[in-house]
Amino acid sequence: MTADSSDNATPDAAETNGAEAVAATQSLTINAQFIKDLSFEAPNSPAVLMTAQKSAPDIKINVDVQAGMVQEATFEVALNIHGECVMDGKTAFIVELTYGGLFTLNLPEERRKPVLLIECPRLLFPFARNVVADVTRDGGFPPLMLNPLDFAAMYRDGANKTPAEKPADA
Repeated sequence: MTADSSDNATPDAAETNGAEAVAATQSLTINAQFIKDLSFEAPNSPAVLMTAQKSAPDIKINVDVQAGMVQEATFEVALNIHGECVMDGKTAFIVELTYGGLFTLNLPEERRKPVLLIECPRLLFPFARNVVADVTRDGGFPPLMLNPLDFAAMYRDGANKTPAEKPADA
């Protein structure tokens, strides 16, 4: 039995070249990553360290994503992470990190916002997570390991809010 070329599922040259042309014109490039701001405070140390084993910590984490144009097709995306740990009613530590990245996007304008607020923070998050874990560990506490975040859900939630519901800096 011979193979018929119509049964072959491989794309022809025209389809391949078209896909390559689209991929060449649409891209995301990471130019740089950086710590823009980092703060760690342990205002009740060392007393809070002595009571750390007696009660479970209450940890609150807030994450915000901001993006802005730096120059044509180049954008800064910033992950703002604020964490606070309270033990026995006293603040054990506060960590604040703004971790940024510079991205060049060669995308149609209608596709930029979701990429800037979903894909770019997804790429930055593992590095920001590591900084938070290191600084809390170096501050004398167990490392604060942030759970993975669903930036797509955050984007959808933010897009569904009315202007009156959004924070002023959104």
